[in-house]
Amino acid sequence: MRAWRVHELGAPGDVLRLEDVPDPVAGPDEVLVRVEACALNFPDVLLCAGLYQERPPLPFTPGLEVCGTVVGTGARVIGGPPLPRGGLAELAVLPATGCFPVPAGMPADEAAALLITYQTAYVGLHRRAGLQAGEWLLVHAGAGGVGSAAIQVGLAAGARVVATAGGPEKLAVCRELGAQEAIDYRVEDVAARVK
Repeated sequence: MRAWRVHELGAPGDVLRLEDVPDPVAGPDEVLVRVEACALNFPDVLLCAGLYQERPPLPFTPGLEVCGTVVGTGARVIGGPPLPRGGLAELAVLPATGCFPVPAGMPADEAAALLITYQTAYVGLHRRAGLQAGEWLLVHAGAGGVGSAAIQVGLAAGARVVATAGGPEKLAVCRELGAQEAIDYRVEDVAARVK
């Protein structure tokens, strides 16, 4: 199979190399997935540079979340392949308990981008902050991946959402996602507006 691999640390464009590598083999409690799409996240940039909280041994394949088809069953799933064998490859191994079914008709690229952003928003808002219905939620960078997920997760919890973003296009994204208020941090005093 082919996989993008990092042999030395640096900027992704400088250190990622497409290589032929042996097919991975799923162990107990794992599944082998033919990758349809792999989301790219800021942590992948940090991984390539050696600046992420995890520092897999060289060489490694980045790619923290994928959508793919389980080899042998045909089930479509999303999941996070454990490093050092990430998802920027034709095949990836996922923990069986960490796979989630993909709804029929959902495009692979959209499904692959769900896991980290929505999990981050959900854990941050519910497990850490204890968000309750009726509360106000301020989401910074509301047009970004985690920000847009936080707007939706907050609204689903019954919160009133205020989002910040830079520029009219990004403010429009926040409003389309359902934010009751959208503040352009480039031209407005966010603290004053929120108060």
